[in-house]
Amino acid sequence: MQMEFFPSRTLTVYLSRLFITRILAVLVMLVLVLQMLDLLGESGKILSYPGNGESELLTYVSLRVPQLVARFLPYSVLLATLFTLVTLNQNSEVIAMKAAGLSAHQVLAPLFLSALVVSAVSFAFNERIVTRATATLKAWENAEYGPIPKDSGVKSNVYLRDGNNILLASSLAGRGSEMVMSGVTWYRRDDSGMIVEQLRSPKATYANPGWRLESPERFEVKSTKAQDLGPMIVAKGLTPSQITISSVDPDAQSIIELTGSINALKAAGRRTSELEGAWWHKISGPLSAVLMPLLGAIAGFGLARSGQLLIRGIIGMALGFAYFVIDNAALAMGNFGGYPPIVAAWAPFLLFALVGETVLVRTEE
Repeated sequence: MQMEFFPSRTLTVYLSRLFITRILAVLVMLVLVLQMLDLLGESGKILSYPGNGESELLTYVSLRVPQLVARFLPYSVLLATLFTLVTLNQNSEVIAMKAAGLSAHQVLAPLFLSALVVSAVSFAFNERIVTRATATLKAWENAEYGPIPKDSGVKSNVYLRDGNNILLASSLAGRGSEMVMSGVTWYRRDDSGMIVEQLRSPKATYANPGWRLESPERFEVKSTKAQDLGPMIVAKGLTPSQITISSVDPDAQSIIELTGSINALKAAGRRTSELEGAWWHKISGPLSAVLMPLLGAIAGFGLARSGQLLIRGIIGMALGFAYFVIDNAALAMGNFGGYPPIVAAWAPFLLFALVGETVLVRTEE
């Protein structure tokens, strides 16, 4: 038996090329189908805004595709693992490699190496492209696909409290005193927490102190009367620094930006377990691609003529999808405080690494 972890250079290149081409093929197929279905559901909303047309549809696709790629790349690695190993098994190539003295881990080594490269590319892609696309797309959706400020710091669904009163904004752009809110709603509440007045404005800017609402429309709950007003200032107790740490979207921030947001929230005495779980998952999420060859390995070993190849493929697919289900459940438990953030992000990865290794060893025996 060969003692090197990797097989020969020729075999490593052959298996890696076979694996990578199938990952790309599956990923392109999934993204194309899902993007078409998603666009069918959103095109009506996009085109309903006056002036929107084909260019806005293309803009939506350019912002949505990175999200789909990031989300379904691990699934693509899982399916590519099954396609690759089933093909090798059917053609008796796995038997030939094992007859040459290779162990199951040596057969899988080129797949692990390729998956590790995919994980590194996925991490860089998420940090540089997906976060920016997510921030812009969320702001655009909250603006009902109308114009949004072109700013890299765009945030959406901002919720703020000033005493008993509440300030909502569909999107926020800019930093410091240059901060601008869009789609603003101000609720004035009494001491019992009941809303007594509502102000709606398309835009709000920082007035130092307070926020100046442009062309607000007032609605009085008691009299049920609506009235258009001139510019007015509300929320004098809210500052841009408070808003910055109150509107953190982990999906729209890189790992460096999220680190700064977590530190700011901790300094302000805020709860950060959800953000810390998202921070760790920015690493464990892309790295899950390395786990897929191990979970799908059951499809590559065992005699193809035994009639159990289909069952082995189904088991490998079930193990892979079970990982994604438990991973999402662990993150949800971490968000509610059931698990520490690092456990919520890494426990499913370690658990299924042990499960996959156990299944592989038992298959070898």
